[in-house]
Amino acid sequence: MPTISHSLSFPVQGDKDNSSFFNDYLGKLLEERDSLNLSNMIHEIDAMMLTVEPGKSIEYIGELCLMSPYHYLVTLESESHWTHVLRIDMTAPDLIIREVKNDDTKGIFRSLNEVFPIGSSKPHSRYMGEVLRVTNRHEVVKLQQQRGFLFFSQDDVRKLELPGNLAITKPSPYTHNIVAYLEREPEEPRVYALGVSSFRIDAQQACELAKQQQKALGINGLILPVDHLATRIYSQNREVAILEWLSLSSYYYWGSFDIVDQNSSTNVTKSIHYADEMHSPAKVFTANNTPYFVNHFKIFPSPTENFVRNYGPRLHHIALAVKDGNQQGMENIDFVVNAISEQGKSFLLDVVGSKDEGLKQIFSSASEHSSLIIEYVQRFGGFQGFFTKDNVAELTHAAGVEEELMRMQTEAQKPVRV
Repeated sequence: MPTISHSLSFPVQGDKDNSSFFNDYLGKLLEERDSLNLSNMIHEIDAMMLTVEPGKSIEYIGELCLMSPYHYLVTLESESHWTHVLRIDMTAPDLIIREVKNDDTKGIFRSLNEVFPIGSSKPHSRYMGEVLRVTNRHEVVKLQQQRGFLFFSQDDVRKLELPGNLAITKPSPYTHNIVAYLEREPEEPRVYALGVSSFRIDAQQACELAKQQQKALGINGLILPVDHLATRIYSQNREVAILEWLSLSSYYYWGSFDIVDQNSSTNVTKSIHYADEMHSPAKVFTANNTPYFVNHFKIFPSPTENFVRNYGPRLHHIALAVKDGNQQGMENIDFVVNAISEQGKSFLLDVVGSKDEGLKQIFSSASEHSSLIIEYVQRFGGFQGFFTKDNVAELTHAAGVEEELMRMQTEAQKPVRV
């Protein structure tokens, strides 16, 4: 009997029908990945990289240290960038925040923003992609190149002022994200070979103030590491974006669900190595069910595709888990959201879901520094899913309303040509 691919041994969830192309190549790609030993050489998400506007990284560090379990660790200074590393511990991925020193700095990541209406208003602000831990970087890159993937040369990496010990793919045509490989054994420290290492007093002070606020509010220890990362893509790229990510990682296809009310689908992938998402976050892809140019026939809602058309394909939100339990007569998620709201951070809607449904969720407003939304999710009694259909429909609608307002504001701020 033929050997069953380990990456195909997980049951598929969901109610969305995929094409025969997807179903056929899902099997072929994962079987090939296993047979090449890539599934065993590629491990967890070790870090997530993003970039912000000049002069905004310290404020963003303060915001993140209040809203998440992250702490400021170190700053790596190169010729044109400050690169700040935030860490929870070695069992959760790092967060790498890059800031260009000069607003006039050009580059490939800026160019990915500039062709989109709202993206161009903050040309440096975008999520870049994930760093995956591997056990043999040279072999992984060689095999992935043989499979057709393109990588930046070491000279390109140096010019982009990215860590020299990373092997980095060219941005995806489907998600506009990169994937990087860092060779490291589990017991070895994470080190990023870039620039001059320093300890920024302003970054540390911003983080310490936020942690003092967390403690005073009673929410320290309630917010847990990253649960999942959600990327929005064009409708026609849904299947290929999932297959591309599965080819580059050691994740498996968990399943897809139709969210008919919002004319979209939510598609989930998870690590074959780690059942706990807080060790290696799930990767979620959201896409319209129909392309924007046919929506006028039935007046479909189109919040997902509208986001992509305004910002470009990119990460939409980072979801953080909230510890199961309650505080002062409230579920922990309600307690956390109330406390953070009192500090001036806004949310797009009330907390949705219930203990009976298995989970509660909420979206923050998009950060003015990174354009990213923070989601909080509390699961009850070991609930394994990522959403309920009612929850995700409400969340998607609320985000769409805010994004439409931002589009209108951006249009209003553009100079009128006569």
